[in-house]
This record gives sequence, structure tokens and C-alpha cells, in this order.
Amino acid sequence: MSNPSEITVTPELLRAWGLPDPGDSKKSRGHVVVVGGSRRSPGAVFLAGEAALRVGAGRLAVVVPASVDAQLSVVMPEAAVHSLPEDADEPLGDGPRRTIESAEAVLVGPGFDDPDETRATLLAVSRLEVRCLVLDAYALGILPRVDRTALPRDLVLNPNHEEAAILLDRDPDDGEVDLVEIARRYDAVVNCYGHVVAPTGEAWDVPGGGPGLGTSGSGDVLAGAITGFAARGIAPAQAAVWGAWAHARAGDLLTEDVGIGFLARDIPLQLTRALRDLMRAEA
Repeated sequence: MSNPSEITVTPELLRAWGLPDPGDSKKSRGHVVVVGGSRRSPGAVFLAGEAALRVGAGRLAVVVPASVDAQLSVVMPEAAVHSLPEDADEPLGDGPRRTIESAEAVLVGPGFDDPDETRATLLAVSRLEVRCLVLDAYALGILPRVDRTALPRDLVLNPNHEEAAILLDRDPDDGEVDLVEIARRYDAVVNCYGHVVAPTGEAWDVPGGGPGLGTSGSGDVLAGAITGFAARGIAPAQAAVWGAWAHARAGDLLTEDVGIGFLARDIPLQLTRALRDLMRAEA
């Protein structure tokens, strides 16, 4: 998966890129929508949504199955909660539709557990005016069955190794996958374990993170962080790099503080700490 042309991401590089001015209200920091969830995995949406806010996005909405919307309304007081239609093939309701079209970035996939319903929901979302779309989890597994022209121009994929192989129609046991090929095939930015590749072939390597990040829900946090940066107005490739770096640095901070065994729910707060420390070092 290594690429000899990769640029190693350093704090100096990120400070040179900078972050958008936060402005003076939540509306100036971008609106994120997370579409996902299931009765089996409602927490994935929670983790992704919190991560988006922790990296500075100003507003959050989630669009989830009706079976879990009440529970998420209680545990996510910062988010507007909307329900998906009972039948995934039905059009989205007025509330979810307006919310998605008002967002700067939309994440689809965390917590979904049915391929057909995921595909139908992804297509329903993509029929709307979506500015930047981030795909994770089940939304990646069904992507080979989706026409790329049906998706928004700005697309970010956040696969793990197995999902990367699926995107190339390969067996996950066949060895390393070519992220450049994925980026070109899907005309998308790809982030896989800290290796970020743009469709142009530009590539970045984000060091750090460590084995502690290999915990249930960690990928949902990462996907939410990438989406949060995109919502703030950062271009897709740089948003993926920022998200991968903040996630890796959060893992390093937690490993230093508590050791291996931290939970995904511990990571979002450390995203904020990582960004604070990075930008404070510039002063």
C-alpha cells in the first residue's frame, strides 16, 4: 500500500495549510449530516457525529431508521434527528431532504447493516444537491454496484483493508491493494489507514496512531472527523489528510495517557486536543 511519491504529513505541513477562520457563529463552521445506523449498531452514528463536531464543524444532523431515532435524540442533544422512510426505496421526506441539501458535507454508511437498504439510501441521498459526500462501512461495500455518475463530484472514501479489496473486486487475502487505482476508478479521494490518495495521483502518508486505534467504532470516528473538516470548507483531499492526522494523533495521546484499551468513545475529545496543541505550537 506504500507509495514512494507519498508526502509525509507533519505538523509543519498542516500549519502551512491552515484551518478556515471559524467565524463568529455555528453557521460559519459548516453543517454535517450523518446518514446511517440500525437497531444493531446505532452507536456508529453517534461516534461519527460527535467527531465531526469535535474537529470544529458547527452544526450536526443525523438521518437514521425510525427504530433508533428516539434513542439518538436523547443521547445526541447537539444534533437534529430525522428518520429514514420505512421502505428504503421510498423518497426521503421533506425534513431529511432539506437538511441534506443544506449541508456542506454528508457522511453515509456508519451503522448500516443491510446492503440493499444501504444502496437504496445512498442513491436517494445522491439524487439531492450534495456538495461533498463521504462514504464509510456498508456504503463502501455496495459502491461497486453504483454508477459513479450518480454520485456527487466531491467524493471521499474511507475504507479499511477489506473494504479496499472489495472496491477493486478482489479477495481481501490477495495482498496489498492499490489505493491509486481505487482513487482513479471511483474518481474519489481515498483514505486507508493513514494513506491518502487523490484521483490526480497525489498521495500523503499520515504517521502515528498505533494499535490502540484498532478498536470497535474507531473507523466511525475517523469518518466523522473527515466529514467535519470537509464541512468547514477544506477541499476533500486535505480534509481526508486532516481527519487521518487528527485521528492518529488522538490515538497517540490516548496511548500516552492510558495505554492500549481505550474506547472509540474516548477518541473524539482528543481530536479537539490534538488540533489545539497543533495550532497553539504555531503561536
